[in-house]
Amino acid sequence: MLRSVNALRGFTIGATDGDVGRVEAFYFDDTSFTIRHLVVDTGGWLGGRKVLISPRALGDIDWDDRRIDAALTKAQVEKSPDIDTDRPVSRQQEIEYYRYYGYPSYWSGPYLWGGYPFPVVSPGRSATLEHERRWEWGPQESGDPHLRSSAAVIGYHIAATDGDIGHVEDFLVDDETWCIRYMVVDTSNWWFGRKVLVSSEWITRDLSISVRISATSGPSSAAADAIQSHSVERDSRTPLRATIPTCRCSGR
Repeated sequence: MLRSVNALRGFTIGATDGDVGRVEAFYFDDTSFTIRHLVVDTGGWLGGRKVLISPRALGDIDWDDRRIDAALTKAQVEKSPDIDTDRPVSRQQEIEYYRYYGYPSYWSGPYLWGGYPFPVVSPGRSATLEHERRWEWGPQESGDPHLRSSAAVIGYHIAATDGDIGHVEDFLVDDETWCIRYMVVDTSNWWFGRKVLVSSEWITRDLSISVRISATSGPSSAAADAIQSHSVERDSRTPLRATIPTCRCSGR
């Protein structure tokens, strides 16, 4: 199912021996557009320090109590690498983070999370890999930023070939793979202020948007009709079942 990133903000992250803090933002990689870390504000516990928590550590999302428990101790979190969460994260910083926690890196294998398409592979989950998309992750030691902050991208203006469409308001993420499937775009005054979905397939690595529609032609174009049929009209906490078949995250 697809979930709103904005709806996850403020959720409590619990360790095995107490609460860590609350979710403030998310880091996603600029190749597959998959959320790699949750940015968690520790509040008074660590003097307001913000830490990164990987989906590899997370259990199921408790929507009623607005909580996600992690398979970590508070001591582990406290001693984790200190990363400036107000800036893009480099591959070298990712390497240090994964070494500290002992997680396999997602770029160590061809699938979305390395050897598998999921961050956590439970015994009851069978993964058929033959239809899963394979990825080229780039140089492992590159110093270039690879992770982007959701807080920085929300608010970006989206331009079509002949004018602005609107601005990024939210992301819809697959709650199993943590891959961003769509951006939620507020069309402002262009399309009666409707909120529409833009596939992550249309987003380039430098975060520019390639949208094959014309702002002047509006809903009459085929691409715009496809977006219009999947407009976001419901409460953001409600799971959204999308039927657009192609996504960046998989080959299905």
